[in-house]
Amino acid sequence: MTTTACATETATGASATGDDPTTETALKDHAPTDDRAEDPPDAAAPTDPAPADATARDPATTDSPEGAPEGPEGPEPPAAHHTPHVPVVPRDPFPITADGGYAARLAPYGDSGDAWCAERWTLDGPEPYAVPLPVGQPEEYDTGVLPMADGRVLVQRAVEGRQLFSLLYPTGPGTGELPLGAVESTRLRLLPPSPIGSHAYALAVGPRSTALWLVAGGAFGPEHLAELPGRCTGGVWLDRAGRMLAVDQELDGRTKTVAVDLERGGEVSALLQITEESNDRLLLADAASGLILVRSDAAGHDRLGWGVLGSTLPVRFPECLRLADCAVTPFAIQPGQALMPEHCAVALRVDGAAGTWIGLWRPMERRVQHFAAPTGWLAGSGLWTTDGVLQLPYATGLEPCGVAQLPAPPPREPEPTPDPVPEPVAAPRPVPLQQASRTGQLALPRATSRT
Repeated sequence: MTTTACATETATGASATGDDPTTETALKDHAPTDDRAEDPPDAAAPTDPAPADATARDPATTDSPEGAPEGPEGPEPPAAHHTPHVPVVPRDPFPITADGGYAARLAPYGDSGDAWCAERWTLDGPEPYAVPLPVGQPEEYDTGVLPMADGRVLVQRAVEGRQLFSLLYPTGPGTGELPLGAVESTRLRLLPPSPIGSHAYALAVGPRSTALWLVAGGAFGPEHLAELPGRCTGGVWLDRAGRMLAVDQELDGRTKTVAVDLERGGEVSALLQITEESNDRLLLADAASGLILVRSDAAGHDRLGWGVLGSTLPVRFPECLRLADCAVTPFAIQPGQALMPEHCAVALRVDGAAGTWIGLWRPMERRVQHFAAPTGWLAGSGLWTTDGVLQLPYATGLEPCGVAQLPAPPPREPEPTPDPVPEPVAAPRPVPLQQASRTGQLALPRATSRT
């Protein structure tokens, strides 16, 4: 693994303004179809949905790395790279534009370190760097930030039951601010950056429905686009055109992922259903390969699974993604693997009693490989290059802006006939960063356990 420290530009405070298929799976097609050869499933094939007309209303075992000792209570990450446990928070701590050019976060600012301001990171230049964007007064801790493709940063501020939106941008020594307008809501959350880099969207949850808003990129400030039935959360883009949005819709006590067509007035159609009684949520999707990562309690408890948009095969739930006493959350899928979803590398955030570290996994492999996170990692954030290098942003007192690079180990063919292991496996000790090969490859652990 290599690290790149970023320069930080200074601005003043002046403001210019083993798989376990379920018994039944429905995975609806919202991407080009392509059936692929996999193990014969036990589940029924999905069917394509027939979207109904909708009208918007007014808003209301993992392998242990070589030489990694494990104690009776489980592994301990290397002390030098220990990252304290970070609880899950509702806001994305480090959203990255769809093209990977910019990112943004709310960062400490000022001599005391107890003030906050928006901070923009540039990731696509010769060397990544950060620019603080302070305005007349410090931001509140719950201020939302979202990078735009043109380098500006959208901020969302809650003020007396309203959500105020502005675009911030550097103007020499100061910060420019362009007010966009406000939305009357106390429960509005920004969605991940859109593939249309000039647009930004948000969901406002109401008592019986959820309002979908275009908060940046409209002609006259924030625009109400649609009213979606039920309580909608999540938010995953299904295509590279910024038309199809997947959200997790809670209706009658059950949560299912549905697709929202933004070009048809927010028309809603079913996307994911494991069983009628299960809660099924979409976590990640890659438009090129069609690979999706889901979480479902169809087996009686939450499990991570994977599937392919447009495929007639079911969602599969690998045993290797079950780690005892650990929370596993996928946060990035390797792009550029067209028609080869099984070969996509997936980055996982693993949270356990020992701390937080990185897991790497491919659907074609029945194992997860574990690596220590860089010190100061902005946990849960990162992006892949097309050639399989995971970029992990981090910030420390000495390096307020840095990006560590973790090359994915080359794919390995899965074992032909692995025996199933019903019990979750213990999480092995992550590989220390200094053990990564200097030639761009990481040392591969030997296969010592089954999935």
